[in-house]
Amino acid sequence: MRRTGQSPHPDGSEITYASYLRLKDILGAQSPESTRHGIEAHDEMLFIIVHQAYELWFRQILHELDRIQADFGHNPVDDRRIARMVHGLDRIHEILKLVIQQLDILETMRPQDFLDFRDLLSTSSGFQSLQFRLIETRLGLDASRRILFEGKAVDADMSPQEREAYLAAERAPSLRDQLEAWLSRTPFVAGGQYAFRDAYRKAVTEMLRRERQSARAVDHTDEAAALENALKAFSAIFEPNDAAGWTMSAPAVEAALFITVYRDRPALHMPHALLSALMDIDTQMALWRHRHSLMVERMIGMRYGTGGSSGHAYLARTAREHRVFSDLFRLSTYLIPRSALPEIPPEIESRMGLVYAAGNG
Repeated sequence: MRRTGQSPHPDGSEITYASYLRLKDILGAQSPESTRHGIEAHDEMLFIIVHQAYELWFRQILHELDRIQADFGHNPVDDRRIARMVHGLDRIHEILKLVIQQLDILETMRPQDFLDFRDLLSTSSGFQSLQFRLIETRLGLDASRRILFEGKAVDADMSPQEREAYLAAERAPSLRDQLEAWLSRTPFVAGGQYAFRDAYRKAVTEMLRRERQSARAVDHTDEAAALENALKAFSAIFEPNDAAGWTMSAPAVEAALFITVYRDRPALHMPHALLSALMDIDTQMALWRHRHSLMVERMIGMRYGTGGSSGHAYLARTAREHRVFSDLFRLSTYLIPRSALPEIPPEIESRMGLVYAAGNG
């Protein structure tokens, strides 16, 4: 008997497991080209199913980004929604881990097995996945930073409908844009007579100078040069017009550093969890590209990809250069021991604790 309020299927039948999941549509969506051509290629079914599974997971990632970006789009961002934003980002991270693991299954297909049907794929290529391009774009990989694909823009071979969807994502604020705006509004960084930039800058500058002097003393010239560059890049955090490789604005980087340095304060627990979740996603995206590059090299060697790409070389470059949240990773260069942290003034410290712990309850 149907429970009260349970809706039947649009055709009047009861909703069943198969009808709810549309299994007839899903399980009927595998049509190997080898079967159509009467060619024996057992592993083409695996190839299709793995890539269809990718697209389903990509759809879920985009679904998560819909809510995350809606929450992040408020000014100010409701503190109560940061926890569910972190939860959504953590889910995306787990999905990306899973799609990377699916490569283990795909790699049970040997190169010779792939060659049985490779020529039947014509110009189709994973590069043409609109959903993956939307994920990259909505995270914050804009067109100006994309590596050209055989000299072509990423939307060159898209259909008109796909191109419109892609360009709409390009025009909208990305998650990275929203992060930068949110960080730039971070309280606590300055107030009254206190300025985080002055106190922390002095502490880190002294630390880096000591390390540089130690490196020079033992003739570690490469290390000394690296520390000199680190010192210049650190100074650039507080100098917006200084070009030192930061992709976010100086106020945003300064706030991200403040959150990272003082993450033990209760008020900064969730903001720090948010930054960590974004770095986790960036890591998995890079690992996905790297693993994909190795798989392509294993499968086709130096051949060109089915879509005309330069195979693993292109994918390897994207793993290095298509990073979105690299600024957050760079912050570790400027961390110092907790014992050396500048003290935060009591009036600001009290606002960063729990109400009952701060004695305000």
